[in-house]
Amino acid sequence: MSSREVVLGRVRDALTLAPPVPQEIPRGYRTGRTLPGDQRRRLLVDRLLDYKAHVHPCSADELPVTLAAVLAEVGARRVGVPAGLDESWLASFDGEVVVDSAAVPAPELASLDAVVTASTVACAETGTVFLDGGADQGRRALTLVPDVHVCVVALADVEVGVPEALARLVPERPTTLISGPSATSDIELERVEGVHGPRNLHVVIVG
Repeated sequence: MSSREVVLGRVRDALTLAPPVPQEIPRGYRTGRTLPGDQRRRLLVDRLLDYKAHVHPCSADELPVTLAAVLAEVGARRVGVPAGLDESWLASFDGEVVVDSAAVPAPELASLDAVVTASTVACAETGTVFLDGGADQGRRALTLVPDVHVCVVALADVEVGVPEALARLVPERPTTLISGPSATSDIELERVEGVHGPRNLHVVIVG
């Protein structure tokens, strides 16, 4: 008997032994946890810094100036944005703003110095930012190809834990979870950044 036949036989046996009707999965997750805004901010900042992200707190009025300062810090002159991003956010930026669309081939996004997007929700406990492909966040390629991602997170959208953050998502939307800049380790545990996404993540926390 070949290996293929053995594997297929085991699959058939497993299907035969499977319950005849779908089993109900218990969903009694711990939810509803809250913290005051300043505590949520401190917790999120602590986790983001631990992931080697750069964090820039600011008020809503300071957002355009803060974004311009961050882009100047990384030397960005040509910045990509999703089509639905609030234009006023980059009012203080004096470089070129490129509005992305599905018609732009993904490899061409590598010519951008940075990308600026909004976010859907963030989890303070894990330091994770969630993007759902909304109009102000854009397609996945836009946030994965350029080397610098500047992501704006509203403090009102920061939840304490994962269950609370997931409750804010629409399951049918293409969700991307970001926990620091893209990084991995080789067999000798040498950290390598920028393999599967941007090497530099800047999170601007508003509020």
